[in-house]
Amino acid sequence: MKTFLFLLFTLVAFPIAASAQNNVEPPLITVTGQAEVRVPPDEVVFTLAVENVDRDMVVASKRTDDSVRQILAIARKNNVKPEDVQTSHISVQPKYNTDDLPYESRDKVKRVLVGYEVSKTIAIRLREISRFDDLLADVLKAGITRLSNLEFRDSQIRKHRDEARRMAIRAAQEKARLLAGEIGQSIGPAYSITEDSGVDYARSMNQNVTTTTGASSDSDSATAPGTLSVTAQVTVRFRLM
Repeated sequence: MKTFLFLLFTLVAFPIAASAQNNVEPPLITVTGQAEVRVPPDEVVFTLAVENVDRDMVVASKRTDDSVRQILAIARKNNVKPEDVQTSHISVQPKYNTDDLPYESRDKVKRVLVGYEVSKTIAIRLREISRFDDLLADVLKAGITRLSNLEFRDSQIRKHRDEARRMAIRAAQEKARLLAGEIGQSIGPAYSITEDSGVDYARSMNQNVTTTTGASSDSDSATAPGTLSVTAQVTVRFRLM
């Protein structure tokens, strides 16, 4: 019986020991590669707000709608397709004379209804940046209350992101070869590849994209959209040979 138990223990322990040996990592070198691709934007998104206040809610709504219709007509005049225009964030709320006062001062003033504020937000995607100045000038005349956001974009962001990834992996490989060569070794196949999740690829379509001021390509334009920066970072573990 003792002999049987010993053989059973040996048969169970052997696969565990073999598995542990198989989990031992080979000699590795770990490097990080980074890359940046800079491209000029080829489109811009306007986010416009229209607000009107009147004691008659119907009047305030009509004025807001009239301004929105003017903006939509301006968009069509500048070759903006219907699918590139979106109306959102429709709001109706009462406005009081105390709304703009500091919170601690409101109790000292009698609260009086000024009217009703009717507001709408319109987003316009302009694919022809050469029309930027004309479109902006026209919408400002149409009665917009504020330009809440202006975002330059690249419609081929996926293409440039992939190029940045290719450059980052090549940079990692070159770095690994250099470091390994300094100690008289070389690199073998990649053991693992990890894309750095800390690189933000989807920040409000900026994709880790930032706008930098640069010279305008059009000398008659008052706007310099600069360039967009698309970055990538990878960590690669190569076998040491």
